[in-house]
Amino acid sequence: MTRVVEVVVVAAGSGTRLRRSCPKALVPLCDKPIVVHALEVFQKAGMIDGVVLVCPADHRQAFEELCRTYALSKVRQVVAGGSQRHDSVRCGIAALRRQTTVIAVHDGARPLIREVLIRRLLQASERYEAVIPGVPLKATVKEVDPDGRYVRRTVDRRGLMEIQTPQVFHRSVLESVYKGTVPPETTDDAFLVEQAGGAVKVVEGDYRNIKITTPEDLLVAEAFLAEV
Repeated sequence: MTRVVEVVVVAAGSGTRLRRSCPKALVPLCDKPIVVHALEVFQKAGMIDGVVLVCPADHRQAFEELCRTYALSKVRQVVAGGSQRHDSVRCGIAALRRQTTVIAVHDGARPLIREVLIRRLLQASERYEAVIPGVPLKATVKEVDPDGRYVRRTVDRRGLMEIQTPQVFHRSVLESVYKGTVPPETTDDAFLVEQAGGAVKVVEGDYRNIKITTPEDLLVAEAFLAEV
């Protein structure tokens, strides 16, 4: 069977923690909206056949105009997302082409994705049904009492990894886990596969592939982009 790979880029989040009034994905980063940096990488990647961009319902026109402005022809559809991330992913899956066999789900707030990581994930997906990127934790991790903020224990970080996106799945696997009820504590799509008893393969991620959440993250991303 011919592999057809499409990416669901989830960009429906708000810019509240960035202290901006517009959606996070539209916040400028080195003179381009955050999400454009990631979309341009998928646009250039030969192994990517199409992109579905999921955005806030009331900003859909702005995102469509953005795709025209930056000549992002691989973005086949811009669709409205839901109130939570997993709702938005479900909307993106519904917009995929019938012939798509492999789905990558990427956070629009990760602008520093590089083609080498995309290639690594897709190569691994030829053997595994669910593949995610991860990097070893650098910092000391402590479990604390949520009430008193006292330390309960220091966590052994061996075997702990910070997980990133894009996460890559065989279509049948991702569609299957999204057919049921999604737990409210879901933070990524691989969690659903884990909960269903599926195997998730972790491959080497990229420490540069940060998620923009706070104003400080923007400064870090600007510094990385300045090196290119």
